[in-house]
Amino acid sequence: MFRKLPGLKIAVLGGDAREVFLVEHLAGLGLLVRVFGLPVAKGESITPCQSLAEALEGAQAVILPAPGINDKGELYCPFLEKPPVVSEAELGVLPAGAPVFVGVARTYLKNLAGRLGLKLIELLNLDEVAILNSIPSAEGAIQLAMEKLPTTIHGSQSFVLGFGRTGATLAYLLVAMGAHTTVIARNPAQRARAYQMNCRVHDFPELPGLIGEAEVIFNTVPALVIDEPLLQKASPQVLIIDLASAPGGVDFEAARRLGIHAFLAPGLPGKVAPKTAGQILARVIPRLLAEQLS
Repeated sequence: MFRKLPGLKIAVLGGDAREVFLVEHLAGLGLLVRVFGLPVAKGESITPCQSLAEALEGAQAVILPAPGINDKGELYCPFLEKPPVVSEAELGVLPAGAPVFVGVARTYLKNLAGRLGLKLIELLNLDEVAILNSIPSAEGAIQLAMEKLPTTIHGSQSFVLGFGRTGATLAYLLVAMGAHTTVIARNPAQRARAYQMNCRVHDFPELPGLIGEAEVIFNTVPALVIDEPLLQKASPQVLIIDLASAPGGVDFEAARRLGIHAFLAPGLPGKVAPKTAGQILARVIPRLLAEQLS
């Protein structure tokens, strides 16, 4: 499947520990990997670069980190003191139609790719990646809850808002740990699946009458679903962990005023299980590269 990959020139820009594992795997397949913003050692197939332009020189494809580039043009690059800005001039050296892999593409990157004729591939929109990625996301969320709660997960009143790929995995783990798990979801089919998993299920209009019971709330919905009126009905001791992409689905300023502990916790796979998260990317990206460049 990967016979066309050896000798392929790839630029890996920014990222965290999961991209370090990915670089090593790609080099092992014989790709020529030019890297910017990651602490990798120079090797036969790995070239650390001092600038974005150097890394992009001659590249046939680009791999960006899961959080990608924000709408200021800043590359997610936690290993550097200051995030570099990715410009049109820098990406403009890529050949038309070159694949650009990213977890989630924000407006800035979408517009850039559109103007330059690049093929944007959002990995977290692919079930193959998102379902696997939900495992370290859910485990990381539960780890954070265990650190912050004064009680066990077992026996807790745990609410999961949203029952997509991450919400479903999270509910599954909570039930397995003995939590009294309530799933709030709009989709009737999702509520049916959650009920089959032994969760209590409700729709969002019912949440105001239920939220006072919650000891911990895990939000996976990327829209404002926990606003100030809803927070006012919650227990002051409730813990809220928001897994949605920034800015999340919680009114964090209102939570602060009300003395409620609420945490925005995106990117957990790269923080709590970087090797696993890197292995997920490593099992998917080579196949996609082979397909895109065939």
